[in-house]
Amino acid sequence: MKILHVHKFSDLRGGAEFYMHQLMAHQKKQGHEVHIFSTRSGQETGFEDEKYFVTRHAYDKTEGVGQDIKKAASFIWNAPARKSFARMLKDIKPDVIHLHNIYHHLSTSLLAEVRSSGIPCVQTLHDYKLACPNYKMFTEGKACERCKGGHYCQAIRHDCLNGFWFDVLAVAEMNMTKFKQSYERTVKTFICPSEFMKNKMTEWGEPPGKLKHLANPVDMPEKISDDRGKGPYVYIGRLAAEKGLDAVIKAFARLPSSELLVIGEGPERLSLQRMADELSASNIKFLGFQSGEALVGFRSRARALIMPTLMYENSSLAILEALAWSVPVIGSDIGGIPELVKDGINGFLVKPGKVDAWIEAIEQMEAFTLSQRLEMGEAGREIAKKDHNWEDHLKQLENIYSA
Repeated sequence: MKILHVHKFSDLRGGAEFYMHQLMAHQKKQGHEVHIFSTRSGQETGFEDEKYFVTRHAYDKTEGVGQDIKKAASFIWNAPARKSFARMLKDIKPDVIHLHNIYHHLSTSLLAEVRSSGIPCVQTLHDYKLACPNYKMFTEGKACERCKGGHYCQAIRHDCLNGFWFDVLAVAEMNMTKFKQSYERTVKTFICPSEFMKNKMTEWGEPPGKLKHLANPVDMPEKISDDRGKGPYVYIGRLAAEKGLDAVIKAFARLPSSELLVIGEGPERLSLQRMADELSASNIKFLGFQSGEALVGFRSRARALIMPTLMYENSSLAILEALAWSVPVIGSDIGGIPELVKDGINGFLVKPGKVDAWIEAIEQMEAFTLSQRLEMGEAGREIAKKDHNWEDHLKQLENIYSA
């Protein structure tokens, strides 16, 4: 097949990009012709399709009245992106278009071209943008469903996108998209990486016949660490309010004999470090961004992965990789996490944001022998092998393409 992936970012920024690049690599190995349409990051190397890429606007800063007006217009309807996308469709003539995240930087202007082309189109729902203006269903410190039923102005009232004009633009774009049913008229199948995502989209009024659950896959290491289970607890991810790290820091501050490594960057790093210092939690170490062998080393030796999110996590890459590496997981009982973490089997589920519940779960893990922790890790690895392998994922995805 000739497959065109469409995503607003071509560089590796998070789980959505990581999945897309892995998927493209696997599809190429299978003999498919794979293309990508995206924005320019300034770091691309080797993309054959770069000539079609469009300008990536910086929505996180002001650049003068004229440029900001131009960016606002592109946020709602990116005419240059539509023009370049139309040229790409005419040139390569794909058999299927696989959308990922196109909002804000590419816009729904692309969907008009998809409909005109008549090319079958599917979309992986990496987040909740199909229903929620800020795409997280999270604001003011907790999961949020205020916009349910089309009440998108709640995003302005609660400053869901951290800036009045950004809130206004997001609400305008959401109202336009829903009024025109842009996605629903264009996409034949919405791929939901978790059952939770599928059910939540159905609750919010998306057509259930177009929603298909397909679990995210993960690469399985051939050999897992001989030192697994002997290291400290590890958090891997973005340091942001929705990740719920403040409760975990307070918990570990009361468990001085248990060590936590916090791996990642984000807007909350300084405040979290300050909290740890104020609580004299010397057992918590902030390591910043890690990658490659260093990251593999921390993960593979971890006593358990900590996932304290407060938001509706969809299908956590950090958890999937922990399962693949035979690492137990202590995670929040919210969103798609209970689909990956079976309480008492391959980890523990904790009520989100509750310090005492986190202390109880960590103490329970500490009471286990190394052998018991390894047994938990193996149970997780079996879940990854059975339900999250690339072979089955690719077969099911081809069936979705061809349906």
